[in-house]
Amino acid sequence: MTTTHTHVHTVRTFDRALILKAVADSFRKLSPRLQFRNPVMFVVFVCSVLTTLLWVQALTGHGEAPTSFIFWVTIWLWFTLLFANFAEALAEGRGKAQAAALRSSRKDVIAKRLSSPHREASVTFTPSSELRIGHLVLVEAGEQMPGDGEVVVGAASVDESAITGESAPVIRESGGDRSAVTGGTRVLSDWLVVRITANPGESFLDRMIAMVEGASRRKTPNEIALTILLAKFTLIFLLACATLLPYSIYSAQAAGSGRPITITVLVALLVCLIPTTIGALLSAIGIAGMDRMIRANVIATSGRAVEAAGDVDVLLLDKTGTITLGNRQAVAFLPAPGVEESILADAAQLASLADETPEGRSIVVLAKERFGLRERQLEEGHAEFVPFTAQTRMSGVNIGERVIRKGALDAVERYLEANGSHLPPLVKHMAEDIARRGATPLIVTEGSTALGVIELKDIVKGGIRERFAEMRRMGIKTVMITGDNPLTAAAIAAEAGVDDFLAEATPEAKLKLIRKIQAENRLVAMCGDGTNDAPALAQADVAVAMNTGTQAAKEAGNMVDLDSNPTKLIEVVEIGKQMLITRGSLTTFSISNDIAKYFAIIPAAFATTYPALNALNVMKLATPQSAILSAVIFNALIIIFLIPLALKGVKYRALGAGALLRRNLLVYGLGGIAVPFIGIKLIDMLLVLCGLA
Repeated sequence: MTTTHTHVHTVRTFDRALILKAVADSFRKLSPRLQFRNPVMFVVFVCSVLTTLLWVQALTGHGEAPTSFIFWVTIWLWFTLLFANFAEALAEGRGKAQAAALRSSRKDVIAKRLSSPHREASVTFTPSSELRIGHLVLVEAGEQMPGDGEVVVGAASVDESAITGESAPVIRESGGDRSAVTGGTRVLSDWLVVRITANPGESFLDRMIAMVEGASRRKTPNEIALTILLAKFTLIFLLACATLLPYSIYSAQAAGSGRPITITVLVALLVCLIPTTIGALLSAIGIAGMDRMIRANVIATSGRAVEAAGDVDVLLLDKTGTITLGNRQAVAFLPAPGVEESILADAAQLASLADETPEGRSIVVLAKERFGLRERQLEEGHAEFVPFTAQTRMSGVNIGERVIRKGALDAVERYLEANGSHLPPLVKHMAEDIARRGATPLIVTEGSTALGVIELKDIVKGGIRERFAEMRRMGIKTVMITGDNPLTAAAIAAEAGVDDFLAEATPEAKLKLIRKIQAENRLVAMCGDGTNDAPALAQADVAVAMNTGTQAAKEAGNMVDLDSNPTKLIEVVEIGKQMLITRGSLTTFSISNDIAKYFAIIPAAFATTYPALNALNVMKLATPQSAILSAVIFNALIIIFLIPLALKGVKYRALGAGALLRRNLLVYGLGGIAVPFIGIKLIDMLLVLCGLA
């Protein structure tokens, strides 16, 4: 197994070795079998072969046009093909380079296979390549995980930096949603008994290698639809150009003067007018979209999943750890009548000194921040700490004659009644008011006296409200999923700025909600990490499973987040939309290019048949031959200039569909018209300087 870092950004896009490999692959991809997969570029391939034959014919002295003119048109048609192949090869190369690095670093480890799920069971030393599903292995401190599995016994600190890139170790233990382990990670402390869940060649790492291999990517539905559209455009221009030759011959004969258009010029016209730019970059855009997902540390099981992310209408997000920080924090001390707040804070801090939960630590910190109360040395007072239990639902400390407790409202009420006292109505009212606001009240008592209430609150993550506002501008509805009661859920949903919420969520409720949304012809994205999330993940259109989650969750999802960060769901949607926006922008640019090419080629192509068409030579190109050659060269070079944009992607902006369309037409529509006018004119001037006009 590998221990390498899996972040694909370690493979640079324009690395020298990567470029040289892409250049070599560009020539290998000239195979007619490979070219046939792309209808637009296959037409360019056929045209290149045709002009090559015309050039050979011209060398014999029977050319239909000057030999040098046919030669240069032929050369640049082949360059057009090579540049298109280079774009695809460069996009594929990044994934292949990463996969090669993973493969080269993988190594077989010797596993301690157990006869039964006990650490003391008999051990057989077995190569990891021979482990099968269901085998039990013992992994101790300092040892590498021999394969994917689930912890059945034990708890240990595990270094997962080889998979996630995160340096902080994580705890893996049996039971719950933190039992999954991945081959190639390393146990740092203690030991684990692991049940293997994947055969050799089927592990998470193997699936990841397969996914970063861009060459194995299948076209997505939208990409197939766009390919068909481009093929139809190509067919239309092919038929139009095919009719121009007999029409030109007839016109020349009828006029009794002029010469008909040549096949070389017709080929140049066809190649320049069909959507070669987007046809050349389409595959690279799709591969690069998946690559960006990988660099975000998300493994997608298919390009279809990435594309679906770009079309998502509804986001389902878990509250804890996604919308909130995941742990309640103390935010206020509310004293009972006649009690000073500092007295309440002092007692609350004393009762929490031995509380290692995030809530307990936050109480200690809040008392220190508000009143400068520091952690005290309690050994001299013979402090006896009382831990929290599910039965008492309280914790506290006994210091001499001081008996301090903190706990839930109903638990403290029973405690006081058992001690011959009662909870003051005002304190009870404060606690109930806190609960209505969606927070959690903890009552603090000393002896039989209630000192007041601590308010614990789910802290909404900073900036999350703004991100939800971005989603709303994009037309995406956000729904918070939580097991909280409706009152608490409503309060947090309002603070976070989500559009809707599902409270007291069960697996059945999640599944029902997703199906209801999908019945309205909308696409749903959600994330999850537990076995109880698996049904909903399997139903969702975009399902992001956490890498730290259970095997069931990972198998149900169509993406796995290596960082196990639930908020990544928002980033996944943005990456999917960026891929779709890039594809749409470059399609607009490609089609807009044709307008400038009309003015460059049409007057030049028919100049010998209809001299009056020279009036349309608005760019003042030197000669008909230089005009046609300039257009062909520009048509090839623009592919090279757009490769970085295709691989990096058009910058994503959180705009609605209408605003995106207007911006697309303005930048890439008008830009697609203006750039060819400038580019073709500059190339024409260079051809004149070089004496090729």
